[in-house]
Amino acid sequence: MSTPTAKAVPGAQLLNPTDHLLIMIDFQSQMAFATHSIPAIELRNNASLVSQAAAGFKVSTILTTVAEKSFSGPMFDEVTAPFPGQALLDRTSMNTWEDAAVIAEVNRIGKKRIVLAGLWTSVCIVGPALSALDQGFEVYVITDACGDVSSEAHERAVERMVQAGAQPLTSLQYLLELQRDWARGETYELTTGIAKKVGGAYGIGVQYAKTMFGAHEG
Repeated sequence: MSTPTAKAVPGAQLLNPTDHLLIMIDFQSQMAFATHSIPAIELRNNASLVSQAAAGFKVSTILTTVAEKSFSGPMFDEVTAPFPGQALLDRTSMNTWEDAAVIAEVNRIGKKRIVLAGLWTSVCIVGPALSALDQGFEVYVITDACGDVSSEAHERAVERMVQAGAQPLTSLQYLLELQRDWARGETYELTTGIAKKVGGAYGIGVQYAKTMFGAHEG
């Protein structure tokens, strides 16, 4: 068996800002009240990181809610603020993929890769993930920007999606995968700026290195 030849190019499964559609699902008050697999503060932080990354890198994004006015309440400000003026697509269906308005927007945008984040993992993320996979889409799930009524529910949902072919990633991983090269100066300040605000300990480290030593990754 011959040894493959390495090339300095990214792998085909890595995401870039133009090759996917992000769908942010049901980050709403009523859904958050019953979420226990992740602390509310961490969930909001991670959702904010994803939204800021997507908006900053100009990723095609759908924001969708369920029964916003009648039951579930408003979408988190952290999710909507990076997309000023963008309409929220409100649904009655628990499965986003069964909503005609959402699917019309998916088809209008026309991306084969779908990235999902939202509440709850076992219902509102599993539904579109399995449905999109069944129709030939590639599906990625930002697991730490999802939550469920229990850790068991969240973990079994992620396991089920992965077994069906979905690829899991985290919110910080999503941001850094979009940047991927510190020599990309046009988005360097965007990426490190988001990290400093909502990137946890990594962001603190970035701020420390820049403040104390004038460090620069590129």
